[in-house]
Amino acid sequence: MRIAKYIYPLIVCILLSCLSAGGKDLTILYWNIQNGMWDDQENGYDNFVRFVKDIDPDICIWAEAESRYVSNSDKKMRMPEDQYLPWNWDILAGRYGHRYTLICGKRDTFPQVITSKYPLRIVRRVNGNGEDIVVVHGAGWAAVDLGCGKELNIVTLHTYPFKYAYGAEDQKASAAAHGGDYFRATEMQYICEQTIGSVADAGRQLWLMAGDFNAISSADNFHYGLDLSDPAFLVHDYIRSNTPYIDLIEHFHKGEFCKSTQSGRRIDMVYVTPALLKKVRSADYLYEGFPASERDGKFRNFCHPSDHYPALVRLKL
Repeated sequence: MRIAKYIYPLIVCILLSCLSAGGKDLTILYWNIQNGMWDDQENGYDNFVRFVKDIDPDICIWAEAESRYVSNSDKKMRMPEDQYLPWNWDILAGRYGHRYTLICGKRDTFPQVITSKYPLRIVRRVNGNGEDIVVVHGAGWAAVDLGCGKELNIVTLHTYPFKYAYGAEDQKASAAAHGGDYFRATEMQYICEQTIGSVADAGRQLWLMAGDFNAISSADNFHYGLDLSDPAFLVHDYIRSNTPYIDLIEHFHKGEFCKSTQSGRRIDMVYVTPALLKKVRSADYLYEGFPASERDGKFRNFCHPSDHYPALVRLKL
């Protein structure tokens, strides 16, 4: 009876917690923040933090989550001690209310980072096989413990960006032969095989894949008007044909072209499995306010605050 005295209240607390979690909205924010939010680093990231706090997401996925350039310049930071990010993501995330941080995918200076109100763990980092497959910027598979037996699998990635193949000696000839497109497709296949493709019946589980794919989708060809056999579509055609993933923006904005970059392309995607799609309420890119992108007048390769727009996904679990 003494044991029951303590166990019953504990069971009640757990049940109430699960019921509360089950009815709670979950918000996920993805954004390629261009060179570790170069735009706001001199300001101590105050504008960036204010933007995130206003949205109050439960989980954030950041691409290009590393400081790379000195403020207001195109001078690269040479020493790790000069770089605030990614080494201080725990401090920065704490300012907008996230207790957990994880460098999910990192092979070079363009990592992806996840921050969360919920506990995180890395399942697998995907950098290549050490032989013929290279995932240039790295990718990662993380698991988020949402409580009450619910676990969300998140795959982050940032694929190779150039028109020519990685390591090509004749870059001009490689670009003309769509070397970059074929290389990205190889990256994408390997990432999928190492993550969602390695799990049986993943379509019935909660999976989300988000990142900068550096590739356009044939789902948007009503806007691009290319031949459907164009190698530019290889990355997303592979995902659409060989995985259970569903393109959220396409799903919620059918027939409407939604750019994800200042240049006018849609290359930042959020994919989910059918099991997770049932719980998604909305998916949108954010164009107004702080994320509104403007090209720097002096350094043409830089934008304020980023050359990409964030994607916001709202779910109810």
